[in-house]
This record gives sequence, structure tokens and C-alpha cells, in this order.
Amino acid sequence: MGVTGAVEWRVAVGEDTTSALYEPAKGGAASRAVFVFAHGAGGSMRDHGFDVVRYNFLYKEKGRGGPDQMPVLKKTVAAVVARVRDELSGKKPLIIGGRSMGGRAASMLASEGFDCDGLLLLAYPLHPPGKPDQLRDAHLPSIKVPTLCFNGTRDPFCQPDLMEAVLKRVGKNFRMHWLDGADHSFHVLKSSGRTDAQVLEEVGAASETWASRSFA
Repeated sequence: MGVTGAVEWRVAVGEDTTSALYEPAKGGAASRAVFVFAHGAGGSMRDHGFDVVRYNFLYKEKGRGGPDQMPVLKKTVAAVVARVRDELSGKKPLIIGGRSMGGRAASMLASEGFDCDGLLLLAYPLHPPGKPDQLRDAHLPSIKVPTLCFNGTRDPFCQPDLMEAVLKRVGKNFRMHWLDGADHSFHVLKSSGRTDAQVLEEVGAASETWASRSFA
């Protein structure tokens, strides 16, 4: 599929449908990978050589307030990936993931052996804010594909010392990248001396380096 601009898709998820947007990497050069990304713009990923597919979970598509149950979230990820495989030719690495809940759903699929080449997590919600005893880590050691996880050091959903303890139990394929001073939205305070745009640039550059090493 030789596409130079964004393309919108309607994706069947069981008896429902959701919307997805395919955006090829900027600059016209061959992309490093296809990133199927739940809920979020992906920052500067397209600038760093990724084709990006963004999509809505069903509750967002229908304008509902509460999120779908995890089985529905995972079903939606799988449906979008199937559409990507149908639409995009070639043998580019296919990376699943997303921000917060979207990344968690993708990580659970990956832990179950879902067919993908890598996993990219942004602001992984290790636990609910203020509830560090409710860890969402049981499935993480089962992930076998190359994984890159970004979290801010001020993220109330991911206490750094708790994540560091989890990292001792995951495989060598799981790489953690801490964003100094960033919160759950990757926002940094003015006192940090840098901007949110610079944080997203860090995310994009680190992702490009990871992809070049993992899928060379």
C-alpha cells in the first residue's frame, strides 16, 4: 500500500465498528515499523520514522464515559491489528501499544502470545493513584517480544521504586525509560528547565533508537 498521506478506516470489532487513522512516517523515507497505538497522538513518532495507526476504543467511539471491560479492549486492539495487516503490505515490524490503559490492554495481549513484533508502552498504569498495593504487573514477566516502556518520575500511576522492583522479574527484552520530572501526561513543570515538546522529542528519539536495535 503506497500511501503518502493519512487514511481513515472503519474497523469491525465484532458487531460494532470503530474508527482508525493511518499516518505514514514523515519525510517520505522508508519507515522503521508500524505502530498500532491506542488513544494518543504519538507525539513525534511520525517524525522519527514510524507509520502510526491511531484508533478509538468502542466506548470512545460511542461517546460513553466509562471505559470498556478488558476483554473488549483487547478485542478492539486485535481487530485493528488485523485490519492493519490487511491494508499494509510489506514486512515492516508491527508494534502494538499505546498510552496508559491502551498500553495495558496491548501488554496483556502480548503476554498471551499475540502475534506482534514489539510492544511500546507510554505512561503504563502500574497501579491506581494512591493505591500502590493494587499492582497491575502479574502478566508483565510473560511478555516475550521486545518492549520499551516510558513513564514519568512524577507519574501517580507508576511509583518508580515499585516499577524498579517489577523490572527485576521481567525478561531482558523489557526496557524501561524514565522521563525525568514528567507526570502521567508527560507534562513537566517550568522549574524543570525543559518543555513538554522536549519530553515528546525524547520519547520519539528513544523509540527510534530502540526500534533500530530491536528490528534491524
